[in-house]
Amino acid sequence: MSNRHAVSISAIAVLAVLAVACSDDSVDVSVSGPGSLAPTTVVAPATTVLTTATTATNATTATTPGGTSAPTTTAAPLGEPHVALAEIEGFPKPVEVSFRPTDGLTYVVEQDGMIVMLTNGQPGAVALDMTDLTSADGERGLLGLAVTKDGSMAYVDYTNNDGDTRIDEYSVKADGTFDEATRREVLGFDQPYPNHNGGDLMFGPDGMLYIGTGDGGAGGDPDRRALNKGEWLGKILRIDPHPSASAGYTVPTDNPFVGVDGARPEIWAIGLRNPWRFSFDRSTGDLWIADVGQNQWEEVDVGWAADGAGRGLNFGWSAMEGNHRFNDDQSTDGVTPPIHEYEHVGNDCSISGSALYRGSAIPALVGYYVFADYCSGQIRALQIADRAEVKQVGLGVAPSVTAISEGPDGELFVVSGNGSIYTVGPG
Repeated sequence: MSNRHAVSISAIAVLAVLAVACSDDSVDVSVSGPGSLAPTTVVAPATTVLTTATTATNATTATTPGGTSAPTTTAAPLGEPHVALAEIEGFPKPVEVSFRPTDGLTYVVEQDGMIVMLTNGQPGAVALDMTDLTSADGERGLLGLAVTKDGSMAYVDYTNNDGDTRIDEYSVKADGTFDEATRREVLGFDQPYPNHNGGDLMFGPDGMLYIGTGDGGAGGDPDRRALNKGEWLGKILRIDPHPSASAGYTVPTDNPFVGVDGARPEIWAIGLRNPWRFSFDRSTGDLWIADVGQNQWEEVDVGWAADGAGRGLNFGWSAMEGNHRFNDDQSTDGVTPPIHEYEHVGNDCSISGSALYRGSAIPALVGYYVFADYCSGQIRALQIADRAEVKQVGLGVAPSVTAISEGPDGELFVVSGNGSIYTVGPG
């Protein structure tokens, strides 16, 4: 293995300050973070039921943004899920796993500007080196990757050397590497503070590119950007990445704020603090968002496909933190509450999502929403039925989790700031 992928103390320290977008803004993100609270060993204990609610099993029909009907998630009839984590070492600053849909070629995205292919379960060739354009610095760096359905184009979300967000396009070669000569800037906007950059992006079932943006940073949404429809920040954006006239992208005509005075037409949903990771359920088209909280509450938000997959929704920040009033000067009108929240207890501090499990290796886990907490390392799963939480189960512990990522076959990866990723298998 090359020195390029040697796990080092300094690399782990950089990911520690990432803290998956820094729930507690009272710390200086340039020097320390709650990652120091994360455990250093990995265990996958027998599943524990953490919370219980009334069970409902009636299925309903949903329509994805692309118009495909599918049943919503229902309670799994196969008993409690049990998992085991298998470690793959050699990724100094991993933040997520992504893949090429055409052949399942899998990529590990690293915060320092590298994208590495996962080959035979080990670090392989470098698909893209953009270390001249970005670097890992607190919550800044290379933060997300999405590949088109036909596998021909890739899009990266990163903060540039000035600390501002950029979405760039690359063509993808047959061998899976990116052609650096084809780089094209699609979209860019300034970041007022160094934290809360969002960074996730993915193609929805409708073929449009969805982009998560944080509220701009500092603490408590000081500039009140998240609910301001005239701002890029604190939102989910939705674009067609093909150029239009002088713009680097096209605004879909069915975006909810097209033609609304003072609103940015790229906006899909508002009221988010830092949607560090979000995902579409590959079976239903529902949009699931892990939104990092302020100092007390973490939350999971859902845009149900049957209602437009988040189209025009207001998820409440910074009028609300989870289900709790936050900034009194911000209106709570039209707020969509989270489907799940949890408090900062037991070293929990910052949610890392997010994926609905749709693989085949763990039948009892199918339909559960899997997420983790960066500081405690606890990996958890929510069982949902009829748009309500049925129960939560614990799946295990991993250090400094930065993402739960879905692979091409629906199996999951736990991405860890200890320099490793973990495959999730039956326990």
